[in-house]
Amino acid sequence: MRKMGLDFGSKTVGVAVSDPLLVTAQGVEIVRRKYEDKLRQTLSRIEELIVEYEVDEIVLGYPKNMNNTLGERGEKTLEFKETLERRTGLEVRLWDERLTTVAADKAMIEAGIRREERKEHVDRIAAVFILQGYLDYLKNKESE
Repeated sequence: MRKMGLDFGSKTVGVAVSDPLLVTAQGVEIVRRKYEDKLRQTLSRIEELIVEYEVDEIVLGYPKNMNNTLGERGEKTLEFKETLERRTGLEVRLWDERLTTVAADKAMIEAGIRREERKEHVDRIAAVFILQGYLDYLKNKESE
């Protein structure tokens, strides 16, 4: 089974999945939303990807402020988590995503990706960073 990483935003959801051995995370796609409060199509696409990749757990990026407080985006993420758990029946783990978008943007700059194109990929790459952080955590926990 695999793990799925999600970077939940107001207009997009970046999606990443692990390899079957839970070593690496790969970006899959960006699910685009027309309206922030309309999640039916987004959830439907995520469910399709869960089946396609045989996912058994979801890791959802949890946006906290730098001072560890929760803002509006964090509240919406908690609501999305509950909805995901209800719809999929899978456990959804929250994973601190502070600075993942910054790290994703920096990685693309270092790779020479132009500014116009970076915006197109940042959410998927942020999902990879979220999931890879969780996979590394599992690996370290296992070796202790």
